[in-house]
Amino acid sequence: MNMAYPVTFKTYANGQVGAFFADVPEAITVGATAAQALDRAHDALVVALSGYLDHGRPLPAASKARRGQALVSLPPRVALKLAIHVALGEQGLTQAQLGERIGADGRQVRRILDLDYESTLAQLDAALAALGLRATVSVVKALPGMPRVAA
Repeated sequence: MNMAYPVTFKTYANGQVGAFFADVPEAITVGATAAQALDRAHDALVVALSGYLDHGRPLPAASKARRGQALVSLPPRVALKLAIHVALGEQGLTQAQLGERIGADGRQVRRILDLDYESTLAQLDAALAALGLRATVSVVKALPGMPRVAA
């Protein structure tokens, strides 16, 4: 599952820069500079996708970036949690059934699925494995001016 969404920037007459996601139209932000808009775009994307979960809407798939278009990758922990949400929906499983598979109570499962909760990698890995998935890691060189994203 691709968790990097292409972002489009627009410079306004007042000099501010807006950041927009065609795949996630609810994720919109603005900054004084393109770098600041990009930094804020990460948060806007997470908040918008969290709204999809809150309303029981399927997460939008990330499209391919056009030539020269920037990509905003979700923080790793958020990406793993979203993958678990998607897999639960695709497999028609409940949170209780996931809990049974990983030996966790309802509270622990809710924390695993909570985008704001700092679940451990071991917990996320166990949930993914119980859903027949595994996470892989890709490390790329950060571009100059690219914001650091907290997990």
